[in-house]
Amino acid sequence: MGASLFTKIIFQPPDATYKRDENLIWLHTAEHEVIPAFFIDRDKKLTLLFSHGNAEDLGMIIQYFREVSHILEVNIFAYEYTGYGMSTGEPHEQAPFYETQAAFKYLRDIIGIPWQEVVLYGRSIGSGPTIYLAAKTAVRAMVLQSPLCSIYRVAMGSKVALPFDMFPNIDRIREVKCPTYIVHGTKDEIIPFSHAEDLVKNCRQGVAYPPFIVENGGHNNLEIVARQPFYDNFTKFLQWLEKEKISEELQQQAEESTF
Repeated sequence: MGASLFTKIIFQPPDATYKRDENLIWLHTAEHEVIPAFFIDRDKKLTLLFSHGNAEDLGMIIQYFREVSHILEVNIFAYEYTGYGMSTGEPHEQAPFYETQAAFKYLRDIIGIPWQEVVLYGRSIGSGPTIYLAAKTAVRAMVLQSPLCSIYRVAMGSKVALPFDMFPNIDRIREVKCPTYIVHGTKDEIIPFSHAEDLVKNCRQGVAYPPFIVENGGHNNLEIVARQPFYDNFTKFLQWLEKEKISEELQQQAEESTF
């Protein structure tokens, strides 16, 4: 199957669930696309930079994250993908990489949040741009919810690299130097639980925080199936971060980054 056809099958943007709003932030990507974002500022120490899943847009998640920002006591910045919601352009594999960079740069350079206070958070297909960014530049930590090893490994059940594969997270995660917390359900009907296991195994030594495994959790219901434990474990990870010393390896990545 050709890469372009596969791309059209993979990306499934819904009809926009929101309209242009003066409270939205408009970002310009390196591909000259314009994407909206929102920032929930609660004047907290840590900010989650969220990359959403497939078949959803900012309108579907903003109310949820208003609640989450209170539960976890964090700020939240979420951005849209090209071709989703009110964004310009058409979805393609490389687009989320430009988008997550634009979002991170806005957080760092415009809002003024240092990398030591940014926690990347990717859900499902959002694990692709999240791992990409963490491998490329220093951030305080990374959270992956229902992540995938790669697109072909999901679509075809493959265990090896294939031509035209997309989001090769299983390989890129080896380059990530920040603490990494993975959450996955054992009954995930879209991305098998084995993907989380393989990603944990491929993390650099000392990087993987104990994963949270949701028994009988599916792909889109982890916060429902394990509501209190889900947020309790997330909170414990964030509290651990605030006490944990930043590694020399991560500090070096920050110093060497040209991003």
